[in-house]
Amino acid sequence: MDKVALRKQMKKLKSELSEQEKLDAEINALNLLSKCAVFQQAKSVLVYNALPDEIRTQRLLETWGKSKNLFLPRVNGDDLDILAYSKDFVQKGAFDIYEPVGEDLHDIAEMDLIIVPGVAFDLKGNRLGRGKGYYDKLLCKATCPKLGYIYDLQLLEQIPAEQHDIPMNFIVTDKRIISL
Repeated sequence: MDKVALRKQMKKLKSELSEQEKLDAEINALNLLSKCAVFQQAKSVLVYNALPDEIRTQRLLETWGKSKNLFLPRVNGDDLDILAYSKDFVQKGAFDIYEPVGEDLHDIAEMDLIIVPGVAFDLKGNRLGRGKGYYDKLLCKATCPKLGYIYDLQLLEQIPAEQHDIPMNFIVTDKRIISL
């Protein structure tokens, strides 16, 4: 299946989740993430504010924002800037995602872990994004571990991967932790 068809299939599957299923998945994924050694050891973590069809990250930000240095991306043209997370300093930005405000930019090299959204991931750690390339550009500069964070239904046997795609080191879903 090509990337366009996979994106369409994943959108349909996620749209069929009930609000209770989304809430249960969010809680289960956060519990598993909290048990993941790479997350436990990380002090500075780049997270993301979830889009409506992604596994929610608000509880993650609220739970861990007091004990870890959390950062969020902000769209800047074709790139992502990295800024410290503060629930009091976010506003709707590109794609109606709440993004951090301010000018205190951080470098990807400061991160101990990157939690990455995706349309789908496969069992080799390959990621299917939304097709804009924001994370592709960011991840190629990162040396820290990368962790895909998704609903288990977004984990596939295999997805099309290209040479420039950066594979994940870990995937956490609402049902399992996969170390790659």
